[in-house]
Amino acid sequence: MYNTTWLENDTESSDFILMGLFSQTQHPALLCVVIFVIFLMALSGNAILIFLIYSNAHLHTPMYFFISQLSLMDVMYISVTVPKMLMDQVRGVNMISIPECGIQMFLYVTLAGSEFFLLAAMAYDRYVAICHPLRYPVLMNHRVCLLLASGCWFLGSVDGFMITPITMSFPVCRSRKIHHFFCEVPAIIKLSCSDTSLYEVLLYLCCVLMLLIPVVVISGSYYFIILTIHRMNSAEGRKKAFATCSSHMTVVTLFYGAAIYTYMLPSSFHTPEKDMVVSFFYTVLTPVLNPLVYSLRNKDVTGALKKMLNVSPVFQETMK
Repeated sequence: MYNTTWLENDTESSDFILMGLFSQTQHPALLCVVIFVIFLMALSGNAILIFLIYSNAHLHTPMYFFISQLSLMDVMYISVTVPKMLMDQVRGVNMISIPECGIQMFLYVTLAGSEFFLLAAMAYDRYVAICHPLRYPVLMNHRVCLLLASGCWFLGSVDGFMITPITMSFPVCRSRKIHHFFCEVPAIIKLSCSDTSLYEVLLYLCCVLMLLIPVVVISGSYYFIILTIHRMNSAEGRKKAFATCSSHMTVVTLFYGAAIYTYMLPSSFHTPEKDMVVSFFYTVLTPVLNPLVYSLRNKDVTGALKKMLNVSPVFQETMK
């Protein structure tokens, strides 16, 4: 457990105190082990998926290129918060300096914003593949895919550069205890003693815009996809089209649902405990679930994995 007496006496420090998840449980050591295992699963699952996509020529298509970008974002996403949280628990210290807090916030906001737009780009890719299959190689060539991916990273970084400096500029005159396990924007705003109402309205509008644009693209894409599937005469064709879209829709539902709760619902719906649980879900659990969703439900990926294991000398030796 943390040395709470020392923390209470350190209120004059300029550093923040992350109360975190471990202060909410009677078994912090067990929770620490569970989170560490989840972290390793997320890193290994996404790393394997990236390796399979780039090493297998059969997976060098726009859809898998975007999936590899999603896995890269998830690896970075979970690495922004979990290692710091685990190390603090092991050392018995849960302080974070103002510069570290700003960097963590910037990376987190950038990666979250980038993933919002990437999921929209993936929906557009499925729309072109299903609704315009003959023009797909031209409309989604390598250059277009690189531009879309670069645009997603750029828009996410713009979001980070806009939100982070303003959030960190507010004076903190209350307790420096952040009732969260990382420097999330709403948790930092609550510490300010100045009037943040205007900024909260602008932040809300910014988040609505960041979510609304991808949601419109995703909704429009799937509207035309459903119309196209409905017109298909082949039952096998319908099944294949739904299969290619179901994984993406699962990821969209998981990620957007939690983000809408965090940034768009009124403060009356929020409590520190609820906020931490929701943030834990889409910050820690979603990066684990994404590679499972795209691998277990995808014959191309499972086929590439089996092929890799079959040619592995270690695997062949263990099978003897």
